[in-house]
Amino acid sequence: MQKEYRIRKNGQFQYVYRKGNAAGCRELTLLYVRAARLQVGFSVSKKVGGAVVRNKVKRRLRAAFRSQLAGLRTGYYVFSVKPAAAQADYRTLQGSMKYLLRRQNLYRNTDL
Repeated sequence: MQKEYRIRKNGQFQYVYRKGNAAGCRELTLLYVRAARLQVGFSVSKKVGGAVVRNKVKRRLRAAFRSQLAGLRTGYYVFSVKPAAAQADYRTLQGSMKYLLRRQNLYRNTDL
């Protein structure tokens, strides 16, 4: 995913945690704040697993989000990963992500 779409600063994460609307499921929690540009961040704690597992989960989530990028509204998205995501495969994570995005009504076209 390109750098312009990433949230990297702690202050940006804290802003989304403070002001964001949250929705959750078994593997993920989504926090969203409206903004002029689209940016995403992934928060994976050590409870999920070791560094290899955390990085694998983040890679899968970035790939899943990249496929959704064109149809989403602008804003700041932060996905917090729960420990159940360590055993989830790509399709499960992608399905959870789509579910949360639909639940928050974040697609531009509501046909999806």
